Order: sequence, then C-alpha cells, then structure tokens
Amino acid sequence: MPDGGHFVGDRSYPALVLNADFRPLSYFPLSIWSWQDAVKAVFLDRVSVLSEYEAMVHSPSLQMRLPSVIALKDYIPSARRPAFTRFNVFLRDSFECQYCGHPQPTQELTFDHVIPRSRGGRTTWENVVTACGPCNLRKGNKLPKECQMHPRQEPRQPTSWELQENGRAFPPNYLHESWRDYLYWDSELES
Repeated sequence: MPDGGHFVGDRSYPALVLNADFRPLSYFPLSIWSWQDAVKAVFLDRVSVLSEYEAMVHSPSLQMRLPSVIALKDYIPSARRPAFTRFNVFLRDSFECQYCGHPQPTQELTFDHVIPRSRGGRTTWENVVTACGPCNLRKGNKLPKECQMHPRQEPRQPTSWELQENGRAFPPNYLHESWRDYLYWDSELES
C-alpha cells in the first residue's frame, strides 16, 4: 500500500462530505465519511472529489489519491423539523445552562422542565431547557416566578438551519486544512 512514502492504514483519512450546494451535510456532528466509504462513492459516481490527500490507495489495475473533500451529486434537503432529542436541546441552547448562563461539557448538562411535569408541564421544545445540575436542583419543581429563575431564552422549537448554525460554533477536534474553505466559505466577512 505504500506510495511515495505515504501509507494508508495507521491514519484514518476521513473525507468531509458536502451536499450538492457545497455546504456540509451537518456541522455538528461534522459530516465525514471513512476513506473506504468515500472511495466507494467515487466509484459509484455519487460524489465529486473537490480535494485530495497526498496518500494513495491502489489495486492491481488502478491507483488514486484519497479524497479529503467530496460533494454529493444529488442534493439532500435537510429536515425542516429537527428531532426532539436531549442533544438537540443542548445544541439549541449552545450547551449553556439557561438559568446561570455557564457553558458546560455535555456530560454535566441536564434538561429542565420550565413548568415542572408534576405541575402539568409537558416534555416539549417549548417547555424544556438546558440546565446545569446545581441550577436544576435549586429550581426543583417550582415555577420560574416562584424561585425567580427564568430561562435566558424563551424555549421554542428551532429550525434545522438554526441547529446547524449553532453547531458551526463548535468545531470538531480534527480539521484537515483542505476542509477549512468548505466549512466557512459562506461565513459573513468582517469589514
């Protein structure tokens, strides 16, 4: 497998996957495929290769550089209504407690029913907010006006676009230099 001093094996060589409009399918988690899936998609003519690694793979009859950025040939529309999950609530609230405003690691976050379930509150986008453990404990099953703890933002159902925009603020640990232009090309430029 070696070619020009580059080996495929120890490194993972992930490919950034863009939709047909050249935007990532998702920012958080970032849409990436293994090099094996990317190569398969190239051969099935489902993607266009926009950037490549120096590393090569070869078979007895062919050699190719591994794709680092690929774009789908067919556009996949994003869901208009995101799933109501704990993670998406945290993402909507930017991983910050909605009572004290402090950002927390995901494992330290909980969610709070603004109107407690014991008092008729429902588990919906409009009644659930991200909370840190101490604030959640302090609020308990009280109404916001009873404990003077009001969410910083009115809880509501976000759009998929809003969740993606929030996700852009949390870059993943690994960003290959060939990905940067595609991740931030549509960001507003400073004057």
